[in-house]
Amino acid sequence: MSVALDVKGLEASVETKQILDGLDLEIPFGEVHAIMGPNGSGKSTFCHVLTGMEGYQVSGRARLEGQDLLSLEVDERARLGLLQSFQYPTEVPGVHLREFLIEAADERGMEEADALDRIETEAKRFDMTRFLDRSLNNDLSGGEKKRSEIFQMAVLRPKVALLDEIDSGLDIDAVKQVAEAVEEMRSPHLAVVLITHYNRILKYLSPDRIHVMIDGKIVDSGGTELAEELEAGGYEGVRSRLGLKKPEAEVKPKPSDFFTETPFDL
Repeated sequence: MSVALDVKGLEASVETKQILDGLDLEIPFGEVHAIMGPNGSGKSTFCHVLTGMEGYQVSGRARLEGQDLLSLEVDERARLGLLQSFQYPTEVPGVHLREFLIEAADERGMEEADALDRIETEAKRFDMTRFLDRSLNNDLSGGEKKRSEIFQMAVLRPKVALLDEIDSGLDIDAVKQVAEAVEEMRSPHLAVVLITHYNRILKYLSPDRIHVMIDGKIVDSGGTELAEELEAGGYEGVRSRLGLKKPEAEVKPKPSDFFTETPFDL
């Protein structure tokens, strides 16, 4: 099975703050990999760096089907086949979902007739037909917005899909619906990166691999047993098992530190 996403030694920082610290990850086509980690572990930064968000100092390697990502502009990465769903999809008044997808498909190099056919077919599969002529994400529930994101990916057929906390803010019924939609999107020509804090969505889908991210790197990988360990002992339990020390907390300066000399005689 060929490799879709190949990441090696990926580092990212903002000014002097290191966020990603030598991250390694390899995902074959046809597989769904879940990345789990606590707040501040670098999960969303990983997505931002791959898609080309500005503001990061980046080094290391990231390739999509053997082609370098880090040297490309944001739009070039999308045309290459990298797409991301968002934690909080934005409403776009006045732009209908159908129109949006026709324009996006054109950017991906699809013929309009093929795009229209895909839109109709996938809309039925993901129960999105009733939303096609409504403004993008307008008056949709949280679960409907997340399902719409997956529907859009199914139409555009990326090579690598980044699902950044696709389950955040959803009730249990919506989580189940979104998980089912992710399973529906599976394809031999697609690799999926599913980023999440919790294992509840993993109860409704079957990732091929689970990775634990702590302090900006993948510290462990495995199957469903990892999710069960996290459910039982949390991320601190994984830290303890692997012998990982917590990074030293930033020491806030005391008021007296601002003076080079004692401001009064003792």
